[in-house]
Order: sequence, then structure tokens, then C-alpha cells
Amino acid sequence: MNSALNILVTGACGQLGNEMQLQAAANSQHSWHFTDVATGRVDGVFAVSPLDITDPAAIDTFVQQKSIDIIVNCAAYTAVDRAESEPEKAHLLNATAPGYLAAAVQRRCGHLIQISTDYVFDGTAHIPYTEDCPTCPASVYGLTKLAGEEAVVTANPSAMIIRTAWLYSRFGNNFMKTMLRLGREKDTLGVIFDQIGTPTYARDLAAAIMTAINSGIQPGTYHFSDEGVCSWFDFTLAIHRMAGINTCRVRPLHTAEYPTPAARPHYSVLDKSKIKATYHLEIPHWETSLQACLKEFLL
Repeated sequence: MNSALNILVTGACGQLGNEMQLQAAANSQHSWHFTDVATGRVDGVFAVSPLDITDPAAIDTFVQQKSIDIIVNCAAYTAVDRAESEPEKAHLLNATAPGYLAAAVQRRCGHLIQISTDYVFDGTAHIPYTEDCPTCPASVYGLTKLAGEEAVVTANPSAMIIRTAWLYSRFGNNFMKTMLRLGREKDTLGVIFDQIGTPTYARDLAAAIMTAINSGIQPGTYHFSDEGVCSWFDFTLAIHRMAGINTCRVRPLHTAEYPTPAARPHYSVLDKSKIKATYHLEIPHWETSLQACLKEFLL
């Protein structure tokens, strides 16, 4: 692959988009273009341009004018519960729009890196999910993300799909930041203990994406999360311990005690063997990455 590439990152103002900006700053051999529905400089280090990814003509114009070689699609409809009442909007952003992006960069013989989710599985397994495990989404969000995977592969067979889970960072809204706030505000806090997965620091995912770009994108579906396994309850205890929050008692809840509009996978641990073997990745344990994120966030 050429050493210098023209790369478009959509959803640049979100968690992963901001982490991709940090990766871009350290990889200036490439020409970077960051877009979102918003404009201007938000949290990151690059100016963000407007681009409506639901407008195929606008995407085509941008991709052709900027001679884009790779699109990293960090944009998505991620309001899991609200998706149950807004299925059309979720499908537009999670399925239709990725298909437009894939088709546009395909016309330049380029690649799309599409970010997907553990929600494409129903969470009834008891061993980590590999990429070839049967999909069976149990929510509108999961259904639309799976439809996005299918639209991307149909439009661009050279695309790379990366499924991830439990994403957090110092940017945007996420579980880590919510638990920090609630831990300081409340005396007691109930957190689900019977949903199992792996917290993933968005910076680790962004670094893996950067490795794929610099090594040469190998098409296909991959799984990425940090190493290790825990429940949301365990994750919360670790957040509070590392942040020095000791005035809030965290108690475990069954899923049935905290009903939500969208069903969550009870078990969504992802097997990362394929991406580790393909790109020779050394992935940190989730507690190591959480410590690093909190150290930066709490400065």
C-alpha cells in the first residue's frame, strides 16, 4: 500500500472520531479529512467539516474532490433504547448511509472501514463469539448495524468491518463518565451484574484501525475489544476504585430489575484471534486501559 493516503473519517466529533484525530496527528504522512453533522473544532485537534452521510451525491462529490482512498466510518446512530421507537432513523444512519459510503469509495477502488457492534449477536453464547458465529440481533440497534454490515459488503467487497463492544473514552458520553458522575452524586448505585462483556478504550480501537491502515487493509470482518472479561457491575467498581470514589455503595442488579426498551446481550465477549493474527496486535487488558484513560481524564 502507498505510504501516503487520503483518508476520510466520518463521525469525527464522537468518541472514536476524536481518538482517530489523535492517531492522525501522529500519522501526518497521510492527508486527513474529518467530517460530522456538526462543524468546527470540538474536542479534537483537527477542524471538522460538514458532510451529510445520508446524501449519496454529497458523499460522491466529497470523495471524488478529495481523492479519498480510505473512509473510516465512525458515524452511527447509537441511542440503543431510542432506536426501538425510531427504527427508520436508526436504519438510515446505521445501514443506508454506510452503504452510500462504501459505494462512493469503491468507485475509487478504495476501502471502507466500518465500525460495527457486539449487538449483532443475541448474547446467548457462553464462549467468545468468533466472526463466523451466526448473527441474531435482539434489538433494532443490532438489526440496523447488521444491515449496515451487509450493505457495506454488497457495495464494496474490499471493505473491513470491525465489531467492537462497551466503548468508552474521555470524549463524548459513555458508561465510564456516567459512573464517575453518579459515583460522586449518589450514596448508593445499582448496576447490572448479569451482562458480561469487555470494556474497550476507544483509543485502543483507534490504534488498531491505524495499524490496519498502515499495514494494508485486509478485507473481511474482525472483532476487537480490550482483553479480559467483566460485568457492568465489575466495571463500575473498577472505575470507582481507580478514581478514588469511596462514598458510593455499588450494589449488583439483575437485568430484570432494570428493564430497558432494547434487549441487551447477556454475554457479548468477542474472540479477537483473527485481528491479532492478521495485524500482530498486542491488546491491553481492560483494567490497564481504564487506568490510562482515567489518568488522562481526571488530570
